[in-house]
Order: sequence, then structure tokens, then C-alpha cells
Amino acid sequence: MTPKKITINDVADHAGVSVTTVSLVVSGKGRISPQTAARVQQAIQALGYVPNRQAVTLRGGRSGVIGLIVRDVCDPFYAEVTAGLSEVLEAQARVLFLTQSGREGLGSLRAAESLLKQGVDGIVLAGNLLHGPDVRQRAAAAGVPLVCAARANALEGMDLVRPDNQLAARLATGHLVAEGHKQIAYIGGAGHSLTRAERLGGFCATLLQYGLPFRPEWMVESGVHRHGMAAKVEALLRRYPQITALVCHDAAVTLGAYFGVLNAGRNVGGQALEGLYSPQVALAGFGEDADDALAELPLTRVSAAGREVGRSAAERLLQRIDNPDATPQQWVVAPVLIARAPG
Repeated sequence: MTPKKITINDVADHAGVSVTTVSLVVSGKGRISPQTAARVQQAIQALGYVPNRQAVTLRGGRSGVIGLIVRDVCDPFYAEVTAGLSEVLEAQARVLFLTQSGREGLGSLRAAESLLKQGVDGIVLAGNLLHGPDVRQRAAAAGVPLVCAARANALEGMDLVRPDNQLAARLATGHLVAEGHKQIAYIGGAGHSLTRAERLGGFCATLLQYGLPFRPEWMVESGVHRHGMAAKVEALLRRYPQITALVCHDAAVTLGAYFGVLNAGRNVGGQALEGLYSPQVALAGFGEDADDALAELPLTRVSAAGREVGRSAAERLLQRIDNPDATPQQWVVAPVLIARAPG
């Protein structure tokens, strides 16, 4: 026997409000008290009511759907961004529609067109902005707000939420200096990466602040796929045995550096040891809570606070939906230092 389909009238009866009130809560329009909105949402959950998003949109309301274009859903940073977005949107009875553009961002325009066909109320563009101008043009033509949530680069004239890459590198490098390290290398990141450029800026500025040397030959690129990172680190340490600490560009680089240190006959340690040659090499890297590969490694980690970037992007997009003519702004989210546990 086919179960009875729950209608908007059923929700109204269950919540003790009018059908119009339920419609306003679902569409996100009108001034409804928080208490009434909560009662309607409880009725929707209790009855299992599924709003017809297309019908809501056709009536001139909002679909309640927010689109997200992310470079790679497996990237821990963007996984955290997605989680932060979801937390805020779900609390506002919005639905997140997730699409993936690919590591190089080649599918951004295709993803945007798909989201626009779904009648989304707004789009968050996260990751590679190679085709960002085209996405912005399509979104603007459809009257759909767009907010960028990216590691470094942005679209001119667009709202942007991003981590503070320079401060993240300052925190990582400063922590190593505080542990007595004076010979520190930077490992990983592609040469064209704006994120790497910003982190290198913070890295070099910190070394200069403490009067420590930085050498171009101690700044090793890793490319996009990170292959051979262990071999590069091993070769670096064998050629420059005075190096006692490494700042690693991301989780994959950190993992490669870990094995590179061991392959070079050194140990992964924390504080610098006295003497010209130390058998220990300290690691400091950048990564999120979702970086399972880093969980057991003895290293200091700096989180880019991807979840907070996602929350801030969601909040800004909701503001932009309500006020489309607001002046574009940029939010920079502070990183968090997670020091290596002793032992």
C-alpha cells in the first residue's frame, strides 16, 4: 500500500499555523518569529515533509538550495569547508548541493551551469578559480549571488573568505625557532601556487625576524602530484646535514618528508639538540583535522581553520542573498597552531 504523501496542509495543521506561514518558512521569505519558524521546522521533521523546491522557485520564492563548487571533495581543507557550510545552512533550513570541479578547476563552469539549472539561491566557489570569471558572469546573468572561499586567490569585486596563509607560516616557523632550530627548510608546493607564495613569504619573514638564514636551495617544490617527495627530502638532508627542521606545505608533503627523514638516517624529533650535527629533524606542517595521515606523526600542525572558513562563507552568502547590492568584502580567518605532543 502506497503511503500517503505529506502535504503543506498537513504541516500547517500539525504546527497550528496557516499554509501561508509554512510556505514563508520553507521559502525563507517574510518575517516569521523564531518560535513559529522552529515549530514549523519541527512539524516538517516529524511528518517527513519534503518541499517541492522547483514549485517554490516558480512561485517567485527561494529554493532553499545553496550550491557549492569544490575542487576536490577528498582534499581535507575543502572537506572541512564543506562541513562548516553545511552546519550553518542546515541551521537555516537550507540544503547544500555539492559539485566538484576537479583538481585543476576545469569543471567549474560545467558545475556552475548545473547548479543554476537547479535554481540555487546562491553559490560558493571554493578552490581553483581558473574559470572563476566565467562562473561569475553566468551567476550574475542569472541573478544568483556568488561568494569565494579559497586558500589564496580571489575574483576581483567578489566576496572572499580565506585563511591567513602568511600567518600560518609564521606560526609554524616561529614554533620551530622557539624549539631552538636555526637551520630550517621549506618543503613542497607547486611553483605557481599562490598559497605557497604566501606561506613562503611568512616563512622567510619569520627567519629574517630572528636573524636566521634562508636559502633558495632549501625551498624545494613538489609539483601537483607530490610523487618522489621522500626522495627529495632525503637528498636535501644528505646534502645539507645541518638542517634540523622542515616546514611542510601540506599533509602529503609532510608524509613524504617523514619517510625522507628516516631514509636519510635521521629521526623525527622536536627540540633542537646541541652540536653541529643533530640526528633529529623536526617537522611542522599545514593540515586539517581530517588529515588522518598526520594523526600519529610527531609533528606540529597549523590548521587553516577550514571549517570556520566554510561557516563564514555560508554566513556571508546568506547576507548577500538578502542584500544583493552590499559592498563586496573580504574575510581572513586566523589559523590555529596545534603543537606536537611531547614524547
